[in-house]
Amino acid sequence: MATTQLTASSICAKGFVSFEGLRSTGSVKVASFGPLKQNSRSFRSLVVKAATTVAPKYTTLKPLGDRVLVKIKTAEEKTVGGILLPVTAQSKPQGGEVVAVGEGRSAGKTKVDISVKTGAQVVYSKYAGTEVEFDGSKHLILKEDDIVGVLETDDIKDLQPLNDRVLIKVAEAEEKTAGGLLLTEAAKEKPSIGAVIAVGPGPLDEEGNRKPLSVSPGNTVLYSKYAGSEFKGADGSDYITLRASDVMAVLS
Repeated sequence: MATTQLTASSICAKGFVSFEGLRSTGSVKVASFGPLKQNSRSFRSLVVKAATTVAPKYTTLKPLGDRVLVKIKTAEEKTVGGILLPVTAQSKPQGGEVVAVGEGRSAGKTKVDISVKTGAQVVYSKYAGTEVEFDGSKHLILKEDDIVGVLETDDIKDLQPLNDRVLIKVAEAEEKTAGGLLLTEAAKEKPSIGAVIAVGPGPLDEEGNRKPLSVSPGNTVLYSKYAGSEFKGADGSDYITLRASDVMAVLS
């Protein structure tokens, strides 16, 4: 008895729904076809697999403990002068909007709430947290301690540091040597001296009370050379945020 053999070249599978085990959507083209009797069972193992993976949808994401969910600010696609930046030149944003907070944490026997509220615009440490795709946008789940401060404007000098963070305006690098030789940008030593612009309320002790920092706005300080996160102010000045423990001395 004659049988018909189907090969990959004889079938264009799109929506072939008439055979058991063959799943797809669309039309099917068959070069030749004959009665199928004895070999009809061979179609039970023929399956067309889709290549598209559909991710599950979530309607809510609730941070736990002292964690915060931040919607990441979109990276700048143009320079101040309007020049379009390629993807490789776009700096990774370090700020965003708080969209959800955890229930807080315990300090000794005291329950401490998250110090930032929903809707606040914050700046966080560059490599902190876990990035997630949620509600069609990129978000970051991070600990409250990884948040540097609250920034409601576009100028870093207006940053309100949190906990033990300090905002410092970096002193300008020397442009000449002691002998009067002009230094190139590459030869200028990175300064580790600056003026304190703002300080946080201080870290929490075991009783849940704030411990004041040893530096104040207006102090000129010496800090660890490679500590903290660097920013460029609207006026072109360099700023750095770091922990108070990275400040080594007050100069006068």
